[in-house]
Amino acid sequence: MPDTAPAALLHSAFYRFTPLADPAAAAAAVRRLAAGLQGSITLAAEGLSGAVSGTAAAVHAFEAALQQPGTLGGVLRGMAFKHSACTTAPFGRLKVVVKPEIVALGLPGGDALPPPDERDASHLPPAAWRALLARDDVVLLDNRNHFEFRLGHFRGAADPQVRNFRDFVAYVQAHAPAWRAAGTPVAMYCTGGVRCDKTAPWLRSLGLDVFQLEGGILNYFQQLPDADRDWQGECFVFDNRLALDSRLRETATTADQVFDATDAGEAWRLARARRLDAS
Repeated sequence: MPDTAPAALLHSAFYRFTPLADPAAAAAAVRRLAAGLQGSITLAAEGLSGAVSGTAAAVHAFEAALQQPGTLGGVLRGMAFKHSACTTAPFGRLKVVVKPEIVALGLPGGDALPPPDERDASHLPPAAWRALLARDDVVLLDNRNHFEFRLGHFRGAADPQVRNFRDFVAYVQAHAPAWRAAGTPVAMYCTGGVRCDKTAPWLRSLGLDVFQLEGGILNYFQQLPDADRDWQGECFVFDNRLALDSRLRETATTADQVFDATDAGEAWRLARARRLDAS
C-alpha cells in the first residue's frame, strides 16, 4: 500500500455508471449525505462521478452512506473509491450538480452506442495491467489531455495530443484501420477510469479490441507501491493540489509548471489557476 502519512484531510474519488430515473432527486439525496464535506459531484441520467474531501471519518461515513440499500435504491453498492491524503485542501466548497452527462465527450455515434460497463472483462486490475505493459503487441493509449501526459504518463504510452476531446477522436479514427488490420489491441488509461469507460464502447464500435486500466492511474498508484517502475513523472489531478507522485503524495508542482501559457488550450487553465491562488 502507498505511504499514507497522517493528514488532516482525505480525498476520495469515485464514479458509477448506472441509470438514474430522477437525477435531480438523486442529487438532492447525495447533497444531504455530503453535508460537511467539500468537493464536486456530477449526476446525470447515466450515473454519478465526483470527488470529496474531509476528515477521514467524515469521508468514510459518506462512502458508507452512499452504498446503503436506501440510497438511490442501492445502485451504488460496491462502488470503488480511490483515496489520497491531502496537504492542500483540494476543494473550497461542496458543489453537487446535474448535467446531461457525467462526462461529456461528444463521441461519434452518440445514443446509438452501448452504455458504458465499468465491470466488464476489459478492465484489468493493476497487476494484470503491469503484465500487459510488458507486451510488444499492444497500443498503449493515454486518454487524457496533452498537458496531463506531459506532466506524467506510463512508459511507452502514445500521446494523442489532446487539447479538445475531438483531438482524441481524430487520433483514434486516423489509426484505427491499421490497428484493426493488424489485430492490435488498444490498452487505454485515464486518471480514475471514467473517461475510458465512456470511450470504450465507441472504440469497440470501430472493431477494436479494448483493454482498460481498472480504476485508472489513481488505483494503480493505490495498489502498487512500486508504481514508479512503470510510471514516469507526476499525475495531474483536477483540484487544488494539482499533482501527485506515484505514491499519491502531493508534489510542489505549480500551475506555471503544468500549463503552457503560449498554448491557447492551456492558457485559460493557467489563468484560472492563478486566480484561485490569489483568492
